[in-house]
Amino acid sequence: MRLVIEDTFTKELPADPITTTERRQVEKACFSYVTPRIPSAPSLLHISKEVTETLGFSEEDVQSKEFLDMVTGANVQEGTSPYAMCYGGHQFGHWAGQLGDGRAINLTEITHNNKRWTLQLKGAGETPYSRTADGLAVLRSSVREHLCSEAMFHLGVPTTRSLSLSLSGDQVLRDVLYDGNAAYEKGAIVCRVAPSFIRFGSFEIFASRQDTETLKTLTDYTIKYFYPQYESGTKEGYLGFFNEVVQNTLNMIVHWQRVGFVHGVMNTDNMSILGLTIDYGPYGWLEGYEPGWTPNTTDRQNKRYRYGNQPQIGLWNLLQLANALVPLIGETAQLEAILQSYHTEYPKKYLSMMRDKLGLQLALETDSQLVADLEKNLQASETDMTLFFRNLSQVSKNDSTNVKDAFFAFAKAAFYKPEEIIGAIYTRWESWFQNYLQRLSQERLTDVERTVQMNKVNPKYVLRNYISQLVIDEAEKGNYELLNEIHTLLKNPYDEQPEHERWFAKRPEWARHKVGCSMLSCSS
Repeated sequence: MRLVIEDTFTKELPADPITTTERRQVEKACFSYVTPRIPSAPSLLHISKEVTETLGFSEEDVQSKEFLDMVTGANVQEGTSPYAMCYGGHQFGHWAGQLGDGRAINLTEITHNNKRWTLQLKGAGETPYSRTADGLAVLRSSVREHLCSEAMFHLGVPTTRSLSLSLSGDQVLRDVLYDGNAAYEKGAIVCRVAPSFIRFGSFEIFASRQDTETLKTLTDYTIKYFYPQYESGTKEGYLGFFNEVVQNTLNMIVHWQRVGFVHGVMNTDNMSILGLTIDYGPYGWLEGYEPGWTPNTTDRQNKRYRYGNQPQIGLWNLLQLANALVPLIGETAQLEAILQSYHTEYPKKYLSMMRDKLGLQLALETDSQLVADLEKNLQASETDMTLFFRNLSQVSKNDSTNVKDAFFAFAKAAFYKPEEIIGAIYTRWESWFQNYLQRLSQERLTDVERTVQMNKVNPKYVLRNYISQLVIDEAEKGNYELLNEIHTLLKNPYDEQPEHERWFAKRPEWARHKVGCSMLSCSS
């Protein structure tokens, strides 16, 4: 197994001089060297074939003991020096100080086909940033991360990737519901992949400590390798870099809203400087279209990270990053102007995205009202977001001849309680549907052409929490057939896949309040 190793992060950024894992404040350093914990009986459960090919691993490589040892931390590759990153972050709106990679260990950087990738193990042992935790992870959260990373990629959402899912052979103690009933679970390790795992909080920690020298070193490094179109060490370069991060973050969140994804923990330490979806914890997809829904039990009361608030939180987090960069730029006016561009551009990009979901190519002034009325109707009675938009492509411009039958023909399957679509609720829907048909009559595409276009942006299959839980339940028993099936399903989320039609359905009633099928804790 040959890897082209090029460890720029550890060679060009300052290291923590202490090499033990004792918990401590790490000053003037971007990382600490650590060694993964050797698992007692590692076994490979699943790989993402597309990721192995992206990284240049052969089929023979993947089947080797060397590969297993690498992706489980059982053996450190020759010529590499694993490390945990130092960063801080705002958690639920409050500065939390130093956080860092508490259960993530970066193995190395490799290059393949002129692209750079960092390999990172999640759940491979303690680091100086583990605080009171053990640095390990359990099977249920690891299954969710492995599946969701790849699901998001194939949905077209910017994301980190998952190379592999493995069992450690060890038992890990966790309190799933934070109710004092801790129990042992199967330990697992995910090998995550991204060009870099640098976060907003990586910059915040040095700004908070007034360590401008290290802040500058990290920023220049980030520009050099990931935003090389800008000149590091200059005010213009830093502003260009920040503007690019703003645009990447904005685009990522528009994609989240498009597919109904809710991250659940949009703390600044969970925000990638590359605009990638990172750190899959208590995430979820909208079942009913509920802008106020959050999948995170910790956020149940304030719902800071609810679906409808994600765009605003993205801007708030970018403001914190801007504050961290002020020492390098010297003034705030231009940073504020860039942030204002997010504020003004998001509504435009959101409306454009919604036009795509509705199959509208022309941009008319009345479209914003059409979208607003639709969003109100979707909340009038519990309506499955994924089913509604996917089935909307079945509508014909000629359906105005029999509005009621045509409306229920595509929409009924999306309603959790179809019997509620009567009276004032139905009247509102009928009015919207007639307006929508009228709007379609102004488009040039045929019904068939529009269906094709809509089905490219409205997925048929998403990783609903109850599906993840079914996979986890089977995996806990040692059965991985469903894991393979769902992983395969999610590689083509926009295709019909009639053999998997059973997954194109509303959340079953038994899953509404079942642990793991709706809201989740951060316990992993």
